[in-house]
Amino acid sequence: MKTLKVGIASYEDMKARTMAIARGELHPRPGDPKVWFTSPESFAKLLSNRNRALLAQIADTHPESLHELAATTGRTPGNLSRTLKTMERYGLVRLHRGERGKVRPEVPYQEVRLEMRLAS
Repeated sequence: MKTLKVGIASYEDMKARTMAIARGELHPRPGDPKVWFTSPESFAKLLSNRNRALLAQIADTHPESLHELAATTGRTPGNLSRTLKTMERYGLVRLHRGERGKVRPEVPYQEVRLEMRLAS
């Protein structure tokens, strides 16, 4: 089962981590999160019940286009496009661009695992 590991860190902590990696002072471990959110709320908003249902629908039905997905979910193409572009930035979906502007969504993970420290 393919799992996306997600972490929560402040913007300042993410920036410091990125700079330490760039300077060679920090070497990410294979088990470290690949995607970071600045708060649990932003993570929860992106993976709301409605959006998790959307991801499940994509994984189950393998739609050939956003228009096909819009028709089966009842969402407007514009809303769907914005939501999927945001999910793509976080690695939750892949959007394959094809002929004549056709976009085919794909869910590359079966599971998302959140890693978050309770205290510094």
